[in-house]
Amino acid sequence: MSDENKGLTYSQAGVDIDAGNDLVEKIKPMVRSTRRPGADGEIGGFGGLFDLKAAGFTDPVLVAANDGVGTKLKVAIEADKHDTVGIDLVAMCVNDLVVQGAEPLFFLDYFATGKLDPSQGASIVSGIAEGCRQAGCALIGGETAEMPGMYADGDYDLAGFAVGAAERGTLLPTNDIVEGDVLLGLASSGVHSNGYSLVRRIVERSGLNWSDPAPFDPHKTLGEALLTPTRIYVKSILEVIRTTHGVKALAHITGGGFPENLPRVLPKEFSAELDLEAINVPKVFSWLASEGGVAHHEMMRTFNCGVGMVLVVSAGQAAQVAAVLTQAGEDVMTIGRIMPRRGEGVVYRGEIGL
Repeated sequence: MSDENKGLTYSQAGVDIDAGNDLVEKIKPMVRSTRRPGADGEIGGFGGLFDLKAAGFTDPVLVAANDGVGTKLKVAIEADKHDTVGIDLVAMCVNDLVVQGAEPLFFLDYFATGKLDPSQGASIVSGIAEGCRQAGCALIGGETAEMPGMYADGDYDLAGFAVGAAERGTLLPTNDIVEGDVLLGLASSGVHSNGYSLVRRIVERSGLNWSDPAPFDPHKTLGEALLTPTRIYVKSILEVIRTTHGVKALAHITGGGFPENLPRVLPKEFSAELDLEAINVPKVFSWLASEGGVAHHEMMRTFNCGVGMVLVVSAGQAAQVAAVLTQAGEDVMTIGRIMPRRGEGVVYRGEIGL
């Protein structure tokens, strides 16, 4: 036998270059669908390009964010439904950009797996492209890593990287937050992308399969219901910022819930007083709390409990801001006010409707 016949190939080591090339061809139309002013190149180069001047900026400050989807990916893998977690990936990044008043401009993804399945990969990227369209940002590049031995069969991981911009002097929060400012909550689409390690434990305890009807939504399977993608608030929030100039601060309610995320955007001398009875709590959270025996305070620090984004606005502009957001398709709740700080950064009034 010749040395040539004895030699190993990359494919025999578990990495299929042809599968990677196949995936690139499958996703090119999806990437093109996310083009916007400033980004009109093709993927395949060594780096993605973006033209800030073509995007209409004159003196921009760049804002960057990165995130992942967490163990919600295990639900997608076990339920064999991969077309929505890409929306989650984009949402977790761009919602963090817009809370600083920045317009998301472009997005890059990192997709790592043990064995590349081009069809599965294309399904994932279709969700990423949809998230980018919802956010108005361009998908200008990414990385697909096939790493046999690093991931179990069928497993994969995602990471996302977003860059946005705001004109200098327009970043949030502002420096004029005062006592009596109003807190407006924007309804979440469900659990979003936090707390899924607890969600999965609760599902395991319940004895239900992902294909069973969801107890809180019998029109969907449990897997479908819990894979409802994170709501992307970018376009409605940019609209209200630009048309009312009434938004003082924004908080994306992610891991850590209200007590961790609201104080991040408030001056140290103020607290957020939340009227818990004003929050419309989706049935999924009531089911999680009941099935898992999860205490209310634990729910509040783990999940969004129905509010994915909180705005701080002056009392005199609250109605105008709420009207613009409602017109843009958001479900708006008046959930509290700013008060002088006398202890915790978040103070609760009433009981959450779990």
